[in-house]
Amino acid sequence: KNASRDLMTSLLPVVDDFERAIKANSESQDIDGVKEGFELIHNRFFHILKSNGLTAMDAEGKDFDVEFHEAITSIPVEKKKMVGKVAEVIEKGYFLHDNVVRYAKVVIGK
Repeated sequence: KNASRDLMTSLLPVVDDFERAIKANSESQDIDGVKEGFELIHNRFFHILKSNGLTAMDAEGKDFDVEFHEAITSIPVEKKKMVGKVAEVIEKGYFLHDNVVRYAKVVIGK
């Protein structure tokens, strides 16, 4: 219970940032400012997740492994060395303290 409470408490400033951004964006014509704002919020959000043990998988170009990857499809590849490897990441996979919490959805070279 307390771990969830701590995580929720740490995420509330991100909710505040989103609410401020929504309000500011409704009146703004500055597209670059809107983009920068969303990037800052994303970075803050991911920093909180990272500080709670979440890390993104590095899958592209790696050998396909069912322990970490979910194959969506396969595509022909020009380079033989890419056969059986992750040619494209459709959705990133994530670890929470070295345990897979989401498999990477990938395209495999054939």
